[in-house]
Amino acid sequence: MSEQHTYRVIVRGTWDELTDEARVRLLAEAADHGMASMRFTEEGSLSYEPAPLKHFSMRYVVVSDAADGEEMAGAIAEDRAEGTLRDLGYGFRDLKSTVTDLDTMKINRKPASRR
Repeated sequence: MSEQHTYRVIVRGTWDELTDEARVRLLAEAADHGMASMRFTEEGSLSYEPAPLKHFSMRYVVVSDAADGEEMAGAIAEDRAEGTLRDLGYGFRDLKSTVTDLDTMKINRKPASRR
């Protein structure tokens, strides 16, 4: 059995060729997709600013084989984002991901004397 790592992945993209219906829906739901909605989840959380309605980000938790590395975790998250956005009927382009491996992340703690 191979070792599993947990990754936090941020997928960023640009809205593209949005239909009038999609644009109206995004603007109407913008309050639900602001800073307060930014969470890392397996199904992903969408966030964007309504003005201008140009860019978005989606945050994912991906668990995969450590041997596959961060590149695979990013590809998995981008695939999930593409599926979600297509299912919602939103046009997009230029997906790029930033991956953090939570199992190898170094945590710098302050010495007790400096707290």
